[in-house]
Amino acid sequence: MEYIENHTFDEIKVGDSAGSVRTLKLEDIQLFAAMSGDINPTSLDPEYAKSSMFQEVIAHGMWGGALISTVLGTQLPGPGTIYIDQTLHFSRPVTIGDTVTVTVTVTGKFEHHHHVTLDCQCVNQNGMVVIFGTAEVMAPTEKVRRPRIAVPEFRVTDKTSQYRRLIAMAADPEPILMAVVHPCDRDSLLGAIEAAKANLIVPILIGPHAKIQAVARAEEIDLSSYKIIDAAHSHAAANIAVAMAREGAVKALMKGSLHTDELMEEVVRADTGLRTSRRISHVFIMDVPTYPRMLLITDAAININPTLDEKVHIVQNAIDLAHVLQVSEPKVAILAAVETVMSRQRSTLDAAALCKMADRGQITGGVLDGPLAFDNAVSIVAAKTKGIKSVVAGRADILVVPDLEAGNMLAKQLEYLADAQAAAIVLGATVPIVLTSRADTVQTRLASCAVALLLAHGRKAAL
Repeated sequence: MEYIENHTFDEIKVGDSAGSVRTLKLEDIQLFAAMSGDINPTSLDPEYAKSSMFQEVIAHGMWGGALISTVLGTQLPGPGTIYIDQTLHFSRPVTIGDTVTVTVTVTGKFEHHHHVTLDCQCVNQNGMVVIFGTAEVMAPTEKVRRPRIAVPEFRVTDKTSQYRRLIAMAADPEPILMAVVHPCDRDSLLGAIEAAKANLIVPILIGPHAKIQAVARAEEIDLSSYKIIDAAHSHAAANIAVAMAREGAVKALMKGSLHTDELMEEVVRADTGLRTSRRISHVFIMDVPTYPRMLLITDAAININPTLDEKVHIVQNAIDLAHVLQVSEPKVAILAAVETVMSRQRSTLDAAALCKMADRGQITGGVLDGPLAFDNAVSIVAAKTKGIKSVVAGRADILVVPDLEAGNMLAKQLEYLADAQAAAIVLGATVPIVLTSRADTVQTRLASCAVALLLAHGRKAAL
């Protein structure tokens, strides 16, 4: 068993010192804000922080002050210490990934009331002082040795904060006509109706009329105000929906209870499909509670093992989507297993080529870096530990995966192990296509429709 033990007033000598080391993580900032109520956007809003004098999220000043308090209360003097006075000067910001070393040193003792004064200093990993000051405490006079209490772990999460912002962005534009292809089960039909109630879409339901009505009766859904186009089966429904999109009768498609391949086969047909000059690609729009920004992952559903030329389109599609979602200069991490370019790993060669193509203007609108391993792409702490200096590392808005299998596994791991929500959209066709999953929540479906709405209106504005 671990113990904490104090230093009594009689034991303390001038010049005694104690300290601790702590690396700032995003969760520390979130937990401090939740505990204190200090929701200063400089510490919590990455977009706002970019326009501040420090240009990135910084810790609350008193987070560092709390580190000093921790040393005083647990080490020197330790248990039984009573705070009397504290002065602090904040000379530099503490940013995510910074490692702060706290040192307190005894500078004076006062017998008549057992007060002790201490010099306090916090230094970052570069040896720069970030906080300094003095403390005065009443030191304990009796020895205390107690078992170290295990503090429960806390996690501050908000599963849908990014999606709520996304849906709010879609509140002003007019709802779009959307063909909902074969909504013949509870989830696909409810998803379309909820999106309609949220004023995101005007759904046109395409599929076997009797099946759609049967689902509606079973779920007590009133379809009287929605148009239904009868189609004998899922293939016919997909054919009709794509034809309507090609003719401009609808501005977006939504997958219902048919297989993705059935819908996409109609979309990609050379003669009757919805192809453009762009490669069609898929993007997961992830709301990850442990990540401070919306995260786009591509391609995880359409292109199985894309070539370098195809990845150019995949990257550009994702960047254009990020612009529509009001990310003005998205940071794009090209993922691989390592950060170095290696001839035997095609993913690293592709990453290097994509970055150079961006330098030469062949990919525009974003900042690319790669190859980057996943940890360095999303964790400032990991990137700093490995000495990676990059504006993308730890701050990625877009993750470009090597192939479909990597993307699909990554997105589902985030969804099932990190409590993330995963909306999905298909880009590169003449209209946006919402790909739903049976596991999607209502919030996820609404987010997907909000993205389709914003894309459709963005495309209209560009014409």
